[in-house]
Formats: sequence, structure tokens, C-alpha cells
Amino acid sequence: MGKKADYIKFIGSMLIFGTNGLLVTNIALSSAQIVLTRTFFGSLVLLLAVLAKKEFSLKQYKPDLVPVLISGVCLGANWVFLFEAYRYASVSIGTLVYYCGPIVVMALSPVLFKEKLTWNKLAAIAAVIAGMVCVTGVAGAADSSARGIVCAGAAALLYATLIVSNKNIRHVSGLSSTLAQLFIGFFVILAYLLVIGEFPFAIAPGRELVYVLILGIVNSGFACWMYFSSMQRLPGQTVALCCYVDPLSAVVFSALFLGERMTGIQIAGAVLILGGALFGELRFSRKPAVEG
Repeated sequence: MGKKADYIKFIGSMLIFGTNGLLVTNIALSSAQIVLTRTFFGSLVLLLAVLAKKEFSLKQYKPDLVPVLISGVCLGANWVFLFEAYRYASVSIGTLVYYCGPIVVMALSPVLFKEKLTWNKLAAIAAVIAGMVCVTGVAGAADSSARGIVCAGAAALLYATLIVSNKNIRHVSGLSSTLAQLFIGFFVILAYLLVIGEFPFAIAPGRELVYVLILGIVNSGFACWMYFSSMQRLPGQTVALCCYVDPLSAVVFSALFLGERMTGIQIAGAVLILGGALFGELRFSRKPAVEG
């Protein structure tokens, strides 16, 4: 039952993350300001939850201090690089390059996590890659600047490092771990805004504030807790595959609520992504031969 709950929490977090685009399109703040705001409110919500459960203790972080610090820095930096990739390259190309991160984790899982890379996992990798190409599209690649591609590549590597480092957090609860990572991520993004000379503490006006609060409280605080707490207990290959529910759901939600129609090739890509992720989770066992 515990493993099923972790699957549900992880997939649920991916679906919530998939609504980020719906919210962001209604917020006029810059990308970095939005990320700063979401980490702030997310940290605040999780801090209140940790204090309510009376489980906050700095001592619990000591055994896992290094992976927690690495995860927090990667969380903040990867969001910054991703939004920079969107600024200098197309969203499709930025997303395609960014989501190579989980594939890197899966490919290296035999070395990193001592997990066997079975034939169906290899087939799943191929299906997911093909599906991502179909869903995000490669049109406009010629218009993407080198800077945007480099930023997306950096975000992908940071994303892969985030997954690996979280798999090495073993003594901190999912709630406390998420709090620390969002808190560290907040200061990483704050430093970035100060370096580029952009005012960090802009307040969204009127109705936009509601979207900011949802993005921070639900999509950052609650969803990140689901994401990181379940990630710690799921196989690295599973995490890598199921991460693709996020971009897939983003495309579906934008089609449903923003009127962005999916093309035939995008629908085919959606089938490849879901089918590949499910196929990668199947267990195949060899039945012993029956002697006649």
C-alpha cells in the first residue's frame, strides 16, 4: 500500500505541476519574480506544516546535509535556467532539451542506483523520447539561439542532479526535506534577481494575486511535498519515466483550458509518453519450462 501511495503522490504532483502554465499566463510578473514568489509561499506553507507537526529540528538535516543543500541549489537554479531558456529559445525546444534530464538519470541508474536497466526500460526510454519530440515539436529549432539551448541544457543537468541528490536523502522526512529545498531555492533565486538588477519583491495586482497564491501554496508547497517525499521511496528509473506526465499534462491542460489545439502528431506523442511510462513499469518474469 505504501508504494501505491507513493506512485499516486508522485503522479499527482506531476499533474499539479502541469497546471503551472495556466496560472503563469495570468500573471504579469517576470518569470524570475514568479519563481521567487512561489518558493516564498511554498516555504511558508511547509514551515507552518512542519511546526504544526512539531517535527522541525536542525539536527535531522546533519546526516543528509550535502544532498539537501545540493537539491535546494539545483531546484532554484534549474528553474532560473529553464525560464532563461524560454526567453532566448522557443518553449518547445527549451522543454525538449530540459526533459532530457530524467532520461540521463534512467540511463545512468545502473551505476547511480544499482538498478538493472531491463529491455522494457530501454524500450520505454525510446518511446518517451519519441513522444516528447512529437508533443513539444522541433519546429522552430533554427530560430533558437545558442544561449537558449545552453540554458536549457544546464537546466536539464540540474534537473538530473536534483533527482539523484533527492534519492540520497534518507534521514530527513519528505516534509522537512521539501521545506529546506524550497527555502534554499528561494535564496538562490533572490541572489539571481539581485545580480541582474531586477526588483525581487514585486506584488501582483488584484486578481493576479490569487493565481500567485495558488501557484505558491498549492503548486509549490503542497505539490513539491508530494513530489519530493514520494521521490525518495520510488526507483530512480520510475521517477525518470513518470516525470514526463508533467509536460504531457501541460499540453493537455493548455488545449482544454487555453484553447490550444493538439495536432495529430502531438496526440501520437501523448500516447507514446503514457504508453512508454506504463510499459517501463511492467514486470516481466520468465516462466520455467514445463517438462513433458
